[in-house]
This record gives sequence, structure tokens and C-alpha cells, in this order.
Amino acid sequence: MAVPTTFDHSAAGYSLPHAYCLAKAAELAYQDDTVVDEQARAWGFDDVRHHRTAFTPPFPLQDTQAYTMSSDRMIVVAFRGTEPRELRDWLTDSTTPPWPGPARTGYVHHGFAEALESVFPDVAKSIGELRTHGQNLWFTGHSLGGALAMLVAARLYLEEPRLRADGVVTFGQPRTCDRALADAYDKGLRGRTHRFVNNNDIVPQLPPEPAFTHVPELRRFDAAGRIQEDTGLVAALAGRAKGLGEAAFAPTGEGIRDHMMRNYLAALEKNLD
Repeated sequence: MAVPTTFDHSAAGYSLPHAYCLAKAAELAYQDDTVVDEQARAWGFDDVRHHRTAFTPPFPLQDTQAYTMSSDRMIVVAFRGTEPRELRDWLTDSTTPPWPGPARTGYVHHGFAEALESVFPDVAKSIGELRTHGQNLWFTGHSLGGALAMLVAARLYLEEPRLRADGVVTFGQPRTCDRALADAYDKGLRGRTHRFVNNNDIVPQLPPEPAFTHVPELRRFDAAGRIQEDTGLVAALAGRAKGLGEAAFAPTGEGIRDHMMRNYLAALEKNLD
């Protein structure tokens, strides 16, 4: 398989080339609006909308951002991540009570729920306006962005079933919710969610279990960059954390190197080549 240079707008299911394109969309979410607009249109999406947090200080994630790009066959919503050091304190914070999940199903990590709440009304409004004739709907994001991509898909599935996603593809996503919400999510979105983890990436190991968990389905890059497609590896990953303090988030450490979006893209390119 060759590394794709643009989206296949007819893609309705998982493929590695489509996952790579969504990874590029997740990477693009870190850029400014002008760059996003230009690249989205180069990919064949003629409508682009930007979403930013509507909350003000002391909201901890004041720069929550996403964009939606739409064509006559596909809609992609990509959420921006954040720096690992910014994630560290509230990923490991056990003092903030969880937030009730969508449709009062289970619980969600408070920080993720608050971040999604700040942009959800605008995202949902845009999807409702743009999905005029059943376009395929995909969510993606890296790091925090991956958590928000999963949670927006959960909320739409449970509260607005007509807006159920065709696919959710995330990269370096932290744990987001409890087992009750993960099970409800899996009932509606099994086979539509694909969670990539790069080797020893520290972020998917947080927040700690058992309070928070992952949803399936895991695709992990091993140390050689090969994809291991085995959801049973989720349990094995839980024990890989090397500590939750400063050292675990050191910029030169393996856990952070493996978390960088450029290294996810390099691993995907290796498998495509």
C-alpha cells in the first residue's frame, strides 16, 4: 500500500490508508485556521468550520479547539490535543469527582467532560447542518483530542442517534470514562472505533485504572513499528506505566517520544510502505 496523499471521500469503514489520512487531519488540528482551511480544501472538503472553547478562566483547558470539514460524501471532525506537561496534573488528579456520562450513562473524567462541553454545542450544530444527505461521519484526534473525539461520538450516539459516527480513529488517547460508559459505547460503536497506541506512549496509560478505562479496539505499534491488532493487549498496557510524576513526562523520555504525533505518522507510513 502506498502512503495516500488525500482522502477517499467514499470510505465508510476502517482501512490503514484512511487511518493515515485521519492522522494527518489530527495533526492539522494543531495548526492555525488559515493552514487548516487551505489543507482541508486541498483534500476536497469545501466547507470548513472552526470550534473553540466558550469557557473563560479558571477553566483549565482554555484553548480547546476542533474543526469540521465537509464534502458531499464525508464529514471529518478533528480535535486538537495539548502538551503532555499540561495534561499531567489533571490526568493524575484523584480529587475532582467524575462527570456524569452522556444520557446519564456511567461517568467521564471531569477534565475531558468539561473540555468537550465547551465546544460540543457548536460541533453538534455544525454536524446537524452539514450532514444533509447521509455523509460518512468520522471523528479523530491525538492525545486530549483523541479523548474528545471518543466522547463526542459517545454523546451523539447516546443522545442524538441519527448522528452516530461511521468511525472514530484516535492516536495516543488517554482513558476517558468508567466501565459502564465504555460498555454502552461498545454496543453502538463496536467495529467503528480504532485506537492507536505507539509502543510505550505514557498518555494512554492515564488516568489510572480501575476508575477509568478504555474502549476497544486497540491497534498498537510495537518497538519495531509493527501494528499489533489485539484488543487483549489493553490489559497488558495497564501495567506498563513507569510512574506518574515529572519523570514520566520528561520531554526526552520514551513515554513522551512515543506520544508525539509525528511518531504516530512515521509508524503509519512504515506500515503503509
